[in-house]
Amino acid sequence: MSKVLIAEDNPVNRELLRELLESRGFSVAEACDGKEALREIEKSRPDILLLDLDMPVLDGFATVLRIRENPSVASLPVLAVTAYAMQGDREKVLASGFDGYLSKPIQSRVLFEELDRLLAKTGGGENPAAKQAGAGKG
Repeated sequence: MSKVLIAEDNPVNRELLRELLESRGFSVAEACDGKEALREIEKSRPDILLLDLDMPVLDGFATVLRIRENPSVASLPVLAVTAYAMQGDREKVLASGFDGYLSKPIQSRVLFEELDRLLAKTGGGENPAAKQAGAGKG
C-alpha cells in the first residue's frame, strides 16, 4: 500500500484529499505546514508528498528545497497542490524541484493520473486504484 503525506494548511482541503486518497486504498498522513511535513517525512517515510505552496511556518518552495538538500529523502516525489494557476506558475514550480503540479480545485482523475505517473517513475509504491482497475483485465 502506498503512503501519501498531505502537507496543507487548510483543514478542509486536507480532509478532502485524505478522504479521496483513502477511498482508493492509499495510506495517508497529514501535516499542516512545511516544518511539520519535514518531521513527518523522517518519521513515516511516505512514497509521495502532496505539498501546498502557500503555508505558514515553512512554505512549499522552502520545504521542497530542504527535501532536495537532504540525501536521505532527496528522491521523494513531491507533487505541488496549489491555487497558483497563472501562466508560468507550472514552469516555476517544476523548476523549483517539484516533480508534478496540480492546481486547485483538484480533479480526482488528474490527481490519480499524476500519482500513477510519479509512483511508476520511482518504483516507490503503487497506486492501489490502478491495481484494482487492472485486476479485471486479462
